Amino acid sequence: RNYYGGNWASFSFSGLCSWIRENKQKRDVREESDDWRKLILETEEAISLNMKDNTIQHIEYICYANQDLAEDVNEAGALRKLSAFGVSDNGEATQGSEKECQPVESQSLGPESCEVSPESITCNDPESATERSDAEMTSESENLCDATSDESALEKGKMENASTAETAALEPKKITYTQIVIEGRRFNIDLVSKLLYSRGLLIDLLTKSNVSRYAEFKNVTRILAFQEGRVEQVPCSRADVFNSRQLTMVEKRMLMKFLTFCLDYEQHPNEYEDYKEYKFSEYLKTQKLTSNLQHFILHSIAMVSEADSGTIDGLKATKKFLQCLGRYGNTPFLFPLYGQGEIPQCFCRMCAVFGGIYCLRHSVKCLVVDKESGRCKAMIDHFGQRISAKYFVVEDSYFSEKTCTNMCYRQISRAVLITDQSILKTDSDQQISILTVPPEELGLPAIRIIELCSSTMTCMRNTYLVHFTCSSTKTAKEDLEPIVQKLFSLNSETERESENEGGPEKPRVLWALYFNMRDSSGIDKNSYDSLPSNVYVCSGPDCELGSDYAVKQAETIFQEMFPNEEFCPPPPNPEDIIYDGDGTQTEDPGFSNSSNVITKPSPEENSGGDGDSNQFSEEQHEE
Repeated sequence: RNYYGGNWASFSFSGLCSWIRENKQKRDVREESDDWRKLILETEEAISLNMKDNTIQHIEYICYANQDLAEDVNEAGALRKLSAFGVSDNGEATQGSEKECQPVESQSLGPESCEVSPESITCNDPESATERSDAEMTSESENLCDATSDESALEKGKMENASTAETAALEPKKITYTQIVIEGRRFNIDLVSKLLYSRGLLIDLLTKSNVSRYAEFKNVTRILAFQEGRVEQVPCSRADVFNSRQLTMVEKRMLMKFLTFCLDYEQHPNEYEDYKEYKFSEYLKTQKLTSNLQHFILHSIAMVSEADSGTIDGLKATKKFLQCLGRYGNTPFLFPLYGQGEIPQCFCRMCAVFGGIYCLRHSVKCLVVDKESGRCKAMIDHFGQRISAKYFVVEDSYFSEKTCTNMCYRQISRAVLITDQSILKTDSDQQISILTVPPEELGLPAIRIIELCSSTMTCMRNTYLVHFTCSSTKTAKEDLEPIVQKLFSLNSETERESENEGGPEKPRVLWALYFNMRDSSGIDKNSYDSLPSNVYVCSGPDCELGSDYAVKQAETIFQEMFPNEEFCPPPPNPEDIIYDGDGTQTEDPGFSNSSNVITKPSPEENSGGDGDSNQFSEEQHEE
């Protein structure tokens, strides 16, 4: 891999195209040098690691947008050697666009643009003076007529331009593949699609550890439902319920009564004890709820499986949804600006501030195990360098088939679409939406859709980034394309106009990517063959909407390694940090108002290197 973050990573458009190309390339890893094996001693043995990521399969991408001139453009701001996928490295199109965008003033001030009549040229000949004086009255009247006609023509032109501009503003802007490539750096496309519950474990961890200072978030603005072939907004809060036009007054009362019960359902066991063995969908039918309300609660509020989730699971999910309402907005969810791939980077920044070291551009060849103790003692990188450590945390995809002989992995079906309109148009074009599409057949998984607008910094203006996710039953395209065709138009502009005659206009897909991703969550460490006790395995992303599983797994691994330490403690305040030195006072540059009072550090905070790096980070952050 030439990127970091594994399957949690986020890419620009050209970066994603490079990722597609790398995963489609089939190379024989056996051809690579095995010189590292000579570095293994007789008292040691090696656990070889994968040189190729095998967690991504069945990649298919399709471009539906107009591809004119796509081979002659480069991504704006990119280095020439880092060309976009399917784009040449020459800069002819860029140079041409620069010529077209030259300032207009250079043309209007040129001598060619000025029309000068021969009569207006001054002359020093005395014989022509009389002729000029006789012609002054005639020329003035002519000039007045010309000026009046010019003004009327100018006003007429302004009116025509204004009407043309109004007409163009009403028409949706057509996006081409060329524009997507040029604006590729405005895209931040996540390999995994998740949201943050406003009272979930990840938000609590971000605020507790102060890692949240490295990220910004936006509230998800609406929750949608797909019912009877149409998309509609689901009322969540009390105000939304009573302002909703989709529900009758009786349904509003039913819904509020049931949601109020779910908030403290543990206090009323008599209401659900007899239905513990029932499916949540069956339990909803016993609560005298209309089919419309049952659909909203099951698929848009609890967001649980109709076939697999029991009554208790559904009540817990509904309570979690309701508890998260109102903390940051009218919905329970947050989304990080620039994509989900920002979250791992935020933790990396905090780690680096307090002394964490990252070895960039280092691929690991093997783990070195001591035969006598059975513990892992070091690892060897592709330079042949041996790095020793007490503990090793390895992501599942790095282990070879020999280590994972008894594994049976689940798969996640993913699709990423770039579209020209929202799936549900409103007055505002800056909506962040989540939609759960129920399965067409019982037993199949529901499909989760998250639509992101340009204000999330994940796509260019006048486009939307749409993520599809579900548990795999077939390839990603087979699982997801039928729903894509229901909600979006896959045809060209002219075909879409004929397709939408007599019905609502569907948003058009400009570019689509389908792929399957491995779900290694929930696998016990003992399932791996002959792993040393000080090697810990972390899984890749799971299929759930939140990140609770990843947070719990990280805390579990940390507590096994350091049972007496606090997991992600709050960092010390910069004012409380003591800097080790010779006691000499450095000259004050005049940029700070620090006092001369020195507080006594606690034993845990008495770390000079950490304090120095923290001060450096804070100053850079303020700058």
